Amino acid sequence: MEIKKILVSQPKPTTEKSPYYDIAQKYGVEIVFRPFIKVEGLSSKEFRQQKISILDHTAIIFNTRTAIDHFFTLCKSLRITIPDTMKYFCTTENISLYLQKYIVYRKRKIHFGNKTNKIEDIVQLLAKYNEKYLYPVSDVHKDDTSFLEKANINYTKAIMYRTVSNDFTPEEEFDYDMLVFFSPAGIASLLKNFPEFVQGDIKIACFGPTTAKAAKEAGLRLDIEAPTPEMPSITGALDAYLKNNINNNDNPDKN
Repeated sequence: MEIKKILVSQPKPTTEKSPYYDIAQKYGVEIVFRPFIKVEGLSSKEFRQQKISILDHTAIIFNTRTAIDHFFTLCKSLRITIPDTMKYFCTTENISLYLQKYIVYRKRKIHFGNKTNKIEDIVQLLAKYNEKYLYPVSDVHKDDTSFLEKANINYTKAIMYRTVSNDFTPEEEFDYDMLVFFSPAGIASLLKNFPEFVQGDIKIACFGPTTAKAAKEAGLRLDIEAPTPEMPSITGALDAYLKNNINNNDNPDKN
């Protein structure tokens, strides 16, 4: 089957230098960016049901920009004024710089790690301070945080946003030759939108082991899995697959 149209279940890249555009031009395929899921914040009423007082905490942990957006949006909805004494601990400098969207950066005590966006990498940093931490997360947050207890970190995990299906409208065509997924929620959204979905010749690519597992459990056939030692990125894996696919089409007798 010739691949002409690919759906990438992520927002459209903000730069024209994205590898996806190089792939589209190189192989003459159309790449459509259409998320299967979207993130929405909890309402004030929903958050209050958790019986968590934001102002009982002296520091906030952030590991995504999404968490920052929904934290400050929720505070505004709850009419909470964050005191100048509040401290912020971010997993990376880039995430910490995003705080400038909501606070005067130089007037706050902001700390950040230098490795990845994983909380594990800033445990030692958190342990240096005697703070009561608030950790905003999504409803699908499943990361193991037992290491925080082992390090005697005083923290509260607070759900502030959730992942929901970004439903397709009846007018939207679903004529793709390949679907690219990045989360189990994306797989769930596919089945929600198209309960009678039959894969047939449609190719499916997944990034991340949990996404691949969700696809297999849903009875889908995986044609591309990343990351691997040879293909650490989904775009690299996609490029290699298309190259092989075109070679096979050009040489039908190739074994």
